[in-house]
Amino acid sequence: MAEYLASIFGTEKDKVNCSFYFKIGACRHGDTCSRLHNKPTFSQTILLVNVYHNPQNSAQTADGSHIILSDVEVQEHYDEFFQEVFTDIEDKYGEIEEMNVCDNLGDHLVGNVYVKFRKEEDAERAVNDLNNRWFNGNPIRAELSPVTDFREACCRQYEMGECTRGGFCNFMHLKPISRELRRELYGRNRKRGGGGGGVGGGRKSRSRSPPTRRSRSRSRERGRRDRSRSRERRPRDREGRSGRF
Repeated sequence: MAEYLASIFGTEKDKVNCSFYFKIGACRHGDTCSRLHNKPTFSQTILLVNVYHNPQNSAQTADGSHIILSDVEVQEHYDEFFQEVFTDIEDKYGEIEEMNVCDNLGDHLVGNVYVKFRKEEDAERAVNDLNNRWFNGNPIRAELSPVTDFREACCRQYEMGECTRGGFCNFMHLKPISRELRRELYGRNRKRGGGGGGVGGGRKSRSRSPPTRRSRSRSRERGRRDRSRSRERRPRDREGRSGRF
């Protein structure tokens, strides 16, 4: 009996524990759910509730009409948000393996930011401190999350462009960052010698051939270009972001 209960824990067959909370760290029923939400006492992952606000959903003019933003503008806004949160948290609390942001519209998932640290003690310290901080004029609500495998939490139909539930799907619709920002942020861990997994995490080269002078020259040239782009990007729009996080 004990083995059977252990095998169905956190699944749809479990009539005691909420499978949605176990998989995605959130439930549309909230505190009124008929099943238990077993909040972890330790975890690598933390959840920042409803932190990201998609400008496409909230931007309005003085008369209340919606402002239409281009896809490029929305991506730039999102990349700046992601970079600010990622670098601030990693610099203060410890190495990040993976950070994901939900683009769902349901109240229990909208704007949720999941940060998976390399060490559990870093996650615990981050939760304790972030609950005393503010972001964009609102208090931050941080908690440890049971989510460690985002492949199980994500909507596979959404990843294939086939989700019929749209933004109100109960599985995560993760918003991607640009390739350039991914290389810049997750490359920080590789430079430190870390293994940073997850989305864009550091991977060892599969090539077994010894590096040549030509390849090192290309790497140095590529590094100069990346640093040049980074310097050009950082000064932009800093005033508009001041005092946010």
